Amino acid sequence: MSSQPPAELPPIDIKPLLSRLWPVGHPDTVSPDEIANAISHFFTNQVSDVQAGSLLMCLHFTGLDRQAEVLSKTAQAMLKSAAKIDVSELREVIDKRRRPEGDYHGGLVDIVGTGGDSHNTFNISTTSSILASSLLLIAKHGNKASTSKSGSADLLNCMPPLPPRISRIRPDTISSLYSSSNYGFLFAPVFHPGMRYVAPIRRQLPWRTIFNLVGPLANPTDLSSPPTEESLLEARMIGVARKDIGPVFASALVMAGAKKAMVVCGDEELDEISCAGETLCWRITEEKTEHFRLHPQDFGLPAHPLSEVSPGKEPTENAQILTRILNGEVPDDDPILHFVLINTAALFVIAGITEADTSDMGYGDDGKVITERGPGGGRWKEGVRRARWAVRSGEAARQWARFVEVTNGFSEE
Repeated sequence: MSSQPPAELPPIDIKPLLSRLWPVGHPDTVSPDEIANAISHFFTNQVSDVQAGSLLMCLHFTGLDRQAEVLSKTAQAMLKSAAKIDVSELREVIDKRRRPEGDYHGGLVDIVGTGGDSHNTFNISTTSSILASSLLLIAKHGNKASTSKSGSADLLNCMPPLPPRISRIRPDTISSLYSSSNYGFLFAPVFHPGMRYVAPIRRQLPWRTIFNLVGPLANPTDLSSPPTEESLLEARMIGVARKDIGPVFASALVMAGAKKAMVVCGDEELDEISCAGETLCWRITEEKTEHFRLHPQDFGLPAHPLSEVSPGKEPTENAQILTRILNGEVPDDDPILHFVLINTAALFVIAGITEADTSDMGYGDDGKVITERGPGGGRWKEGVRRARWAVRSGEAARQWARFVEVTNGFSEE
């Protein structure tokens, strides 16, 4: 007997909500929960394109899409609508493969940016995530480009000689992936299928919407089961393209229960830790949120102008650069390499692995831990030492090769 397509859900009218959002000053203020609930119906195609677009516009022009509680609640709604992962199965796999070190407990780690900084730099967070997979279990959440030439998925799809099959990483294959690989790339359209109803609306609008900000907060592995257990996602670093958004994101992460995270914004309104100068940082630990600034010198590296870090490259060109980095073919003083090293180093610090007072990473590790602390109490130079080891030892390249092999072995759905 042939299976029938699922019945369409009844339409939801959000006109009453819209009338309370605009014009500003309505006596019956709209709550973050109401906004998140309305948006949750986007993912089931129950809100008309006109009303959905109107809500996105209202949120943009009232600034409500840049309020911490709205972002946090909307991210939770997005996660509830995501494709379902077998949390117990994945947790069992992670528990078998954990390599705790320092304050890192061996859980999943993400590094992601909001985009929209207009600098079109090299794919720093994606490259840093691959280097970090030498020592951490990585769950890189990413998508194709929306505001730049080369998004994370665009880059990976161009990697020579054989690209990974990122669309084959699905809820039913993710446990098999982490059984064999430290690296995972979670392609947003696969794990957030309801966004297909939102994409055409976003393309029709000339402004960035709440989804540009919510995406980095909605990593599909940020789950716990039962709710009393820790999330599968242990730590994350998020880059934002506007300084005023930094404290908003930090608050949103705290509301979501994050205990290890850092939000960063380069002084040039860059959604990475800048290689050119200072970066504003909001670091979240179990005890507090601390605000401080970082400079390349804190990592033991010189500053480089953003003009030297591959602005405007196409995905195929960036893929060639990434390949050369993994193969150890880039000079030690290369500006792009330095840019990657400081961001990888920061991810190591946030994950807690740099807190180890001994070191036995493997081939090429002299074991000489750098215990010097910099702004925010982080061992940023130790992070760079470990990031350089990831390249020089070939461990990052090996983890990447394994990821490519495993994903190419998965069948198409």
